[in-house]
Amino acid sequence: MSNYYNAFEVSPVPAPGPDAVAPEPFRGIYGMPSFVTIPTTDLAASVEFWTRGLDFFELFSVPDQLVHLRRWAFQDVLLVPAVSVPDQVPVVSVSFACVMSQIDAVVAACRACNMGVVSEPRDTPWGTLDVEVITPENARVVFTAAKPFDPASQAAKNLEAIGITAPDTDREKNGARA
Repeated sequence: MSNYYNAFEVSPVPAPGPDAVAPEPFRGIYGMPSFVTIPTTDLAASVEFWTRGLDFFELFSVPDQLVHLRRWAFQDVLLVPAVSVPDQVPVVSVSFACVMSQIDAVVAACRACNMGVVSEPRDTPWGTLDVEVITPENARVVFTAAKPFDPASQAAKNLEAIGITAPDTDREKNGARA
C-alpha cells in the first residue's frame, strides 16, 4: 500500500485539460503555508512587471517596505526593497501552477513589458507545459501547466517508473481514501 492518495480538493489548481479554467484571483487573508520573497531595487517597476507580465495582483502594500502580490490561493510573492539584486540568475527557481491557456498569454505579456527574459514554452518529461521567466530582479520563475493525463504517454511511463500510477490504478492498488 502507498502513502499517496488523491488530495486535489485542497488545491486551487483545476484538473488538467485544454479547456481548464483558471480560478479567480484569491483575495482572502490566510496564514501563508509558503511564499517567496523577492528583493528589488525598484518596487514600482517590479510591481509593474509582476502584475502586467506575470498576472499577479497587489493584495496590499506597506509604502516603501513591502508589496504583497498574489495570483491564486497559495501563490504569494512579497516584493521588498533592496540596495542591490544578484548579478547572476540563481539556479533555484520558484514555480507557479497555471492552466495551459495561460502559457502563451504569460509569454506575450512578459515580452510586451520588455523588462524580463522569457523562454519558449517547453514540454516536460512529467507531463507539463512550462515557461521560464527571468524577472528584472533576476529571479527564475516557472509557470507550469499540467497537460491532460494520457495513460499511454511517455510521461505516464516516466511517472509509473518511479511508483506514481494513474488515478484509477491507484484506487485499485492503494484502496479508497476518505
